[in-house]
Amino acid sequence: MKIDSTQPLEYSTEQNRLNILGFWIFLGAEIMLFATLFTSYFIYENRIGGGPSGAEIFEITPVLFETILLLTSSFTIGLAVNAMRLGRKKAMLGFLAITLLLGAAFLGVEIYEFIHYYHVGATLQTSAFTGMLLTTLGTHGAHVTFGLFWGLFIFLQIRKQGLTPQTANKSFIFSLYWHFLDVMWIFIFSFIYLKGMM
Repeated sequence: MKIDSTQPLEYSTEQNRLNILGFWIFLGAEIMLFATLFTSYFIYENRIGGGPSGAEIFEITPVLFETILLLTSSFTIGLAVNAMRLGRKKAMLGFLAITLLLGAAFLGVEIYEFIHYYHVGATLQTSAFTGMLLTTLGTHGAHVTFGLFWGLFIFLQIRKQGLTPQTANKSFIFSLYWHFLDVMWIFIFSFIYLKGMM
């Protein structure tokens, strides 16, 4: 395996560069998935039937808390990648751990939010609006859950193997995925929550 020392560690082999390109293509498919969910949500957002509307069920405090947690985690995963590029394994692991803790806290707030929706009668079966709302939020939450397990495996791999071209490549690809989830959350926050509260 030929290593190009002029490139950052995550780009240092031909296979690593191909992995990153492949992941960008995968993210394109993920964008289409979320675009479909957002489009469906916008079609059904006013079809509440006898159920509650967004203005009746959305609470600003947990949503702001979720947003702060996820945006902060985007910053810490950026710091993790920077530490990785500087060859600082301990700092990289520390920032990755903080990212995963923030992601877990985000999920905890989202679970609280889903329980709240259930108690106010907003379930998958209540109306087209609540069905699409919960499907969209649940899909994003499932992606965050997957990301937490993925990040944990990378954390354990780096602890055991150190910063190698392979672990750096996996870490960088994970950071792209995590940033993608943050961008999707900004769309959810802006076009589902804020719009729904007005």
